[in-house]
This record gives sequence, structure tokens and C-alpha cells, in this order.
Amino acid sequence: MTDAPWPFDRCLDLRGLACPLPVLKARKALLAMTPGQTLAVEASDPLAAIDIPNFCREAGHALLAEARRDDSWLFLIACGEAAAPGAANGDRS
Repeated sequence: MTDAPWPFDRCLDLRGLACPLPVLKARKALLAMTPGQTLAVEASDPLAAIDIPNFCREAGHALLAEARRDDSWLFLIACGEAAAPGAANGDRS
């Protein structure tokens, strides 16, 4: 998925994966990113339209954009501070 309608730092093509895999794979990718970097996700699972926005809200990431294309959904997520290395144990240095 290199033809996303927005600029991004990393992308994931998760078409064909069923719940909960799109969220789990997005979470793993975001854990490897630094705050402010953007992740473009394409998923075909209809539940992704609910699960990805909820995941972003609960995990502290910003859902910057969301769009529907053919039989899939596109999401642009900005990595939040909660995903920064060391954030889980309170280390913000």
C-alpha cells in the first residue's frame, strides 16, 4: 500500500486479516516508532472501522485520517507519547 492518499513514515497492508490481527499488528508497528511518526494502515476487516479508532483513543495515538477505498479502510495514525520506548515503565528521559 504505497498509494495511500496521505504522506506517512511507515505503512501496513493488513487486508485479509480478521479481528483482532489488524489492531495487534498496528500496535506492534507503533511500538517500534517514535512519537509523531505516522503509520498508514489498510485493512479489509469491517470491524477495523471500529477497532482501529478505539485502539488509537485508548492507547494515546492520534487518528489523523480515515477513508474507505473499494473493499478496505485506510487509516493514518500518529504515534503517541504512550508508545515511546520506556513509556510503559514511566521513563520519559
